[in-house]
Amino acid sequence: MYLGLDLGTSGLKGVIIDADQRVIAEATAPLQVSRPHPGWSEQDPADWVAAARAVLGYLRAQVNLSGVAGIGLSGQMHGATLLDGADSVLRPCILWNDTRAAQEAAVLDADPRFHEITGNIVFPGFTAPKLVWVATHETEIAAQVAKVLLPKDYLRLWLTGEHVAEMSDAAGTSWLDTGARDWSDALLAATGMRRDQMPRLVEGSGVSGSLRAGLAAEFGLRPGLPVAGGGGDNAATAIGLGVVRAGDAFVSLGTSGVLFAACDSYAPDAQTAVHTFAHALPARWHQMGVILAATDALNWLAGLTGQDAASLTSGLGPLQAPGKTTFLPYLGGERTPLNDAAIRGAFVGLEHATDRDAATRAVLEGVTFALQDCRDALAATGTEPGSLIASGGGARSAYWLEAIATALNTPVQVPQSGDFGAAFGAARLGMMAATGGGTELVTKPPIEREFQPNPALSTAFDDGYARFKAAQAAIRGLT
Repeated sequence: MYLGLDLGTSGLKGVIIDADQRVIAEATAPLQVSRPHPGWSEQDPADWVAAARAVLGYLRAQVNLSGVAGIGLSGQMHGATLLDGADSVLRPCILWNDTRAAQEAAVLDADPRFHEITGNIVFPGFTAPKLVWVATHETEIAAQVAKVLLPKDYLRLWLTGEHVAEMSDAAGTSWLDTGARDWSDALLAATGMRRDQMPRLVEGSGVSGSLRAGLAAEFGLRPGLPVAGGGGDNAATAIGLGVVRAGDAFVSLGTSGVLFAACDSYAPDAQTAVHTFAHALPARWHQMGVILAATDALNWLAGLTGQDAASLTSGLGPLQAPGKTTFLPYLGGERTPLNDAAIRGAFVGLEHATDRDAATRAVLEGVTFALQDCRDALAATGTEPGSLIASGGGARSAYWLEAIATALNTPVQVPQSGDFGAAFGAARLGMMAATGGGTELVTKPPIEREFQPNPALSTAFDDGYARFKAAQAAIRGLT
């Protein structure tokens, strides 16, 4: 058996797969985000460890964990977990959706070396500008930083005692030479950091360390189990969905939204605000358009109306032409293609006819049009997927998926029932590390349903996108 642990923003999930890659046990534990100031987003790494302990306990109650032969990790990207020389946590982790370092990111992004070496814009949520912010605003803490770990790599430290990162997650720090797959001493120096403060790098399918004997005894696991490098959440999801070859792509409707395309070669275009990162497999890369609020926007509306998200979407009926009400989903800034930490969301065109269903459709359409922005940004780099596999909680909404297929003019495929997300991908990477297996283990899931673009509504969605772009231009600078 193989264990995958996925450290998300809202919870930690664990799955166990057998040798035939069937999920035989799964468990989750919730996590909370602290927002002590506007634009801040933090978590206590001790909560991650507590959640991992809970999940391992739940899994042990379902299966005998002594049969686990390998462990893989996945997690939210970009978080800055700061440790002193004794591996004590110095402050709460600054998360991916924290925008306090927008000014520092802009200064770094003006240095052409970051685009040349990383292949990416320096976004405010990336790790490097956060360390510059800490050096300026929390000087006593900055002076004690011995290691900087990404969130899942703090779990790895707990599991193995090793400071290790892997390529897909490291690519989101603004310190990685993405083509060479190594830390850049020049970029580290540009942010006041050193290579010895960075974790050792491995490939996602490689062995990063061995399970500590004490934890093995606590949970009935075998001591010395190999722990794979793993992957950032989106790269691990791609492993779970079999999206590893050029032309493969998926759309993720999670807290954030992602349009992800696998690449066989490294071809960055930072100016598009497309993320070009190393994949979780050797000698492979991927491109992503990322929006900061997908189901997050729907959940916001649910909280505003006193409903749950499923209730809002379940009664929408067949796909309709976008109405006059337009929603901009910028609840906490935006990445692709705007790279704007200050922009905020809006409803435009509200009228007496804007009832609950109309507002819900506007939110789904607004996220869809933001993904259309990502599609156009990817196309500007020459990447145009022929179809998309849907993942994430939002993929349960048929209305949303047909809207995406129509707006992007791209078929959207829904896998058969089962979990093929980041935790499953992490378990696959654990299997690869334990067995030495390669891409032959990374197959695509069986497809249950495919949503085709609705030609009768294509013009209406084009018109809706034009209104969205006009509102986007009008709102910038006002919020």
